[in-house]
Amino acid sequence: MKQKQLAVIGGGAAGFFAAVNAAKMNPALKVILLEKSNKLLSKVSVSGGGRCNVTHHCFEIGEMIKGYPRGAHFLKKAFHHFFTTDTIRWFEERGVALKAESDGRIFPVSNRSETIIACLLKEAGRYGVDIRMNAGVKEIKMNEEQVPRTGDKRFNICFSDSGSLDADFVCVACGGFPRLSQYNWLQSAAHHIESPVPSLFTFNMPSNAITGLMGVSVEKTVAKIAGTKLMAEGPLLITHWGMSGPCILRLSAWGAKELAAKEYHFTLLVNWVPAFPEQELRKMWPAWRQQYGAGKIYLHHPFALPARLWHYLLQQSNITETLRWSELLSAQQNTLIQLLTAAPFEVKGKTTFKEEFVTCGGINLSEIDVNTMQSKKHPGLFFAGEIMNVDGITGGFNFQHAWTSGWIAASAIARMAGT
Repeated sequence: MKQKQLAVIGGGAAGFFAAVNAAKMNPALKVILLEKSNKLLSKVSVSGGGRCNVTHHCFEIGEMIKGYPRGAHFLKKAFHHFFTTDTIRWFEERGVALKAESDGRIFPVSNRSETIIACLLKEAGRYGVDIRMNAGVKEIKMNEEQVPRTGDKRFNICFSDSGSLDADFVCVACGGFPRLSQYNWLQSAAHHIESPVPSLFTFNMPSNAITGLMGVSVEKTVAKIAGTKLMAEGPLLITHWGMSGPCILRLSAWGAKELAAKEYHFTLLVNWVPAFPEQELRKMWPAWRQQYGAGKIYLHHPFALPARLWHYLLQQSNITETLRWSELLSAQQNTLIQLLTAAPFEVKGKTTFKEEFVTCGGINLSEIDVNTMQSKKHPGLFFAGEIMNVDGITGGFNFQHAWTSGWIAASAIARMAGT
């Protein structure tokens, strides 16, 4: 009997996890991993500032799926097969100790992404995964009709620089793409592809005075997109090009499609003091005026805001450095309250968050069997990771999807390949 062969397309987290687990589960299966570039696990390398945010510290599926703007219903089922607890156990069984931080992100104790990369490469070597670099794929040809009759391989993978590879099983785990045209080589599979648009990006505010506060961060904020229902809360960071931080990144993820339709031109409303609803703020203001009285507004205030941001808001409200609380005019007070609770900022463009590009879009989930990650249209064709229409917010959610889908695909392929 000819040795069964699996080709995994993509040398990222999902591809590696599918490859090493399939090879381990079925030693008789020949596993070949194809990477189009000359670098493996590139996103693993840069994730979490070079520390690799392996997963999220959450052990309830119902809570975990709240971190996925797209694909939550699909993952609710998938997570029953392989969840955060399984990810932690998988790495720790291979000598990689993990730790959880206060915000829920889980990293290797070493604080080095190389620890995760070394673990996956070691597993690949241990189970004989054949890794081929600079192996870009331009087409997958399918021989579905004649396979049952002839026993030939189901798939013929054609490479960009000529040459091809036959395989019984193919797992597509090549990540997301910024442009639909980059999916062209998958068109022969006749799968419906949700048009890809960027997710997890920061907001550009060219020539806005707020950029002068570069480096200032606020722990608790609420940000909204004017004219929509899009809203997110969390820490916000002011940068030299605009705004970033978990709050903005979450907003970009949930609003990926809507913001793309706006061509990234919109008004952002930031509440710097969400602990004080506007109406409550107005009720408390007279008491603060009395409390601080002759004190200068620049020096005395009840808000836990960075001094540079407080001074910026006062300047925007036409309040001078010498003005005392007792001297504050009604117009100045109203402007300041407005800026504290709903400061408007014109956004004109986006910037990818570091190198952690994530795509909203991909293979339509209705065409994938959640229990195997196999195509419902083509037996033997599987998907894992970001190639599917699943994406999460920052915090380890995208990697957990990669591990889960890779493991499920590996299990199904190993079982189907037999011995």
